[in-house]
Amino acid sequence: MGSSGVQMVCVALGVMGLIGAIVCCALPLWKVSAFIGNNILTAQDYQDGLWMQCVKQSTGQQQCKVYDSMLELSSDLQAARAMTIISCMLCGLSLLVLFCGADFTTCVQNEDAKPKLSLVAGVGLLLAGLLVIIPVSWSANITVRDFNNSLVPNSQKREMGACIYIGWAAGVLMILAGGLLCCFSRPKSGSSGGTAKYYSNSASAPNKNYV
Repeated sequence: MGSSGVQMVCVALGVMGLIGAIVCCALPLWKVSAFIGNNILTAQDYQDGLWMQCVKQSTGQQQCKVYDSMLELSSDLQAARAMTIISCMLCGLSLLVLFCGADFTTCVQNEDAKPKLSLVAGVGLLLAGLLVIIPVSWSANITVRDFNNSLVPNSQKREMGACIYIGWAAGVLMILAGGLLCCFSRPKSGSSGGTAKYYSNSASAPNKNYV
């Protein structure tokens, strides 16, 4: 079973990954306006997210509007909604299971169950990391494809926003934490449960003095 130090590191990595996934899900910075052409000064800067679209004026004012219907979103953002929410829930549940089964806590008294709980938490963190990286990579691929497509007008072209990079970082942290847990959380074998002690007959026999 993994040491308490490794488990503490995994908890820290998982918490940072969970925070990154929540930020990635909440902020409207998945796709931003692309500065194309000779004139780099634009009056409006568009920002697309999972839940709303924001327009930032050149004066600094910003207005956001929540999507009226889910059908307004592209296919990659529709899938990203579900995957990022499931990833946040799965990561939070995995951290809770890890905290209960860690060596530095006494929530679970059974020593044989602790490595199993840590292993379950590691698998959950691996899945949570994949559920973040997949939609982020999908959205980035579509953004780059549309940017290089000459049929798409320049006004409709977008660039990758900060949430794409935050999502990649969060997914890597979750996968790293899950991988460490899977490597160091191994159940104890049944043969190592006890230690046998052997005594020689000469040592166990009482010492007698014969006359």
